[in-house]
Amino acid sequence: MDLILWRHAEADNSSPDMARELTPKGKRQAEKVAAFLHQHLSSEARILVSPATRTRQTVAAYTDHYTLAPTLAPGASAHAVLQAARWPNGPARPAHPSFLSAEETTSALSRDNKNSAEDAVLIVGHQPTLGATAALLLGSAEASLSIKKGSLWWFSRRERDEFAQTTLRLVITPDFL
Repeated sequence: MDLILWRHAEADNSSPDMARELTPKGKRQAEKVAAFLHQHLSSEARILVSPATRTRQTVAAYTDHYTLAPTLAPGASAHAVLQAARWPNGPARPAHPSFLSAEETTSALSRDNKNSAEDAVLIVGHQPTLGATAALLLGSAEASLSIKKGSLWWFSRRERDEFAQTTLRLVITPDFL
């Protein structure tokens, strides 16, 4: 199962919190990340979005097929994020055998990516909630990690040697896209 945390892009500060809209820079950030997601995330992924205007505008750059999740509104807890995503209850991803031919490796990676795509959940939300979720998943002593506006943090959960593992696969900001 994959869990992708996407912090909303840059928003103005002049409106009430739930009504804040993306700035022109924020719209560009969302478009860059959306282009990345179109290349790397299956259209079968579940997408859960905070009802705040800025998160809805962020995800709109990627798709209009998503579910509003009031439990992800500003101030939500990390546990609320994990519960909404049903993490880690999705099927475990297969581990790669140690020694495979090039053909077997390609086949295993294809299966792995297919499973990952089918079991992926994209959360579009807020800081410090997403930072607290990342800290919890990584076992950090920090209560929350800093997640920049528009950034993605991509986690995977799998079984390896009969033990569950959570892996941080990717962290990327719009500036690097």
